[in-house]
Amino acid sequence: MARTPGGDDRTPKTRIHVVSDVHGNARDLARAGEDADALVCLGDLILFQDYADHSRGIFPDLFGVEAADRVVALRTARRFEEAREFGASLWQALDVDRTAAIESAVRRQYAELFAAFPTPTYATYGNVDMPALWPEYAGPGTRVLDGERVEIGGRVFGFVGGGLRTPMRTPFEIGDEEYAAKVEALGEVDVLCTHIPPEVPELVYDTVARRFERGSRALLDAIRRTRPRYALFGHVHQPLARRMRIGGTECVNVGHFARTGRPWALQW
Repeated sequence: MARTPGGDDRTPKTRIHVVSDVHGNARDLARAGEDADALVCLGDLILFQDYADHSRGIFPDLFGVEAADRVVALRTARRFEEAREFGASLWQALDVDRTAAIESAVRRQYAELFAAFPTPTYATYGNVDMPALWPEYAGPGTRVLDGERVEIGGRVFGFVGGGLRTPMRTPFEIGDEEYAAKVEALGEVDVLCTHIPPEVPELVYDTVARRFERGSRALLDAIRRTRPRYALFGHVHQPLARRMRIGGTECVNVGHFARTGRPWALQW
């Protein structure tokens, strides 16, 4: 098992900044790597709909704030089928190619966001991202990893991107078995980096949305079995618990970067 000798009480020689749920915040992303040896990004770069400010995002840009207000209200009430039907009626009235319109808006966001990444950046996808477009925007200083390992400062980091299937039907949701296979492929690592949290009630419950988001049982099992030093993730914007220990592993929700604009720091 890859391990760095000694504990975390030594004079730090390596500092990593970690962000997740960027959701269009390119301004703060451009500063997120300051004073760090590397930046780690755990996904959700795209801003499709801001649940705090309904005027921001691809959806209100296309359909207006009133339409965004209604969709957010329906989704918050868990009336997902009604929200989909309402969205479909808006697209029909707009009379444009839905796929092309969304891709064009996403490309504009990706161009700005990937340009803001410092060198080096290690990134994986969130559930609202579109992985097929990333190779076009990730420059030589950005390494994209999914079901893969990389060594940073003498420690082994493992990355698993995307989310599990939900009624929200966001762009990069995959089945439980496919997700578990990516987790299994990592083996033993020092730092486990994912977009979604392990399936622990305190880590997956959003106190503002008042619902349980989907976490991964495979992640929880891997943490218990392989005991990484850290398990880092995002996805749940206002969690009941931002960090907790599972055995010897420190599990940390690194924060809703779109709102805070502050990276979480890991140093050793």
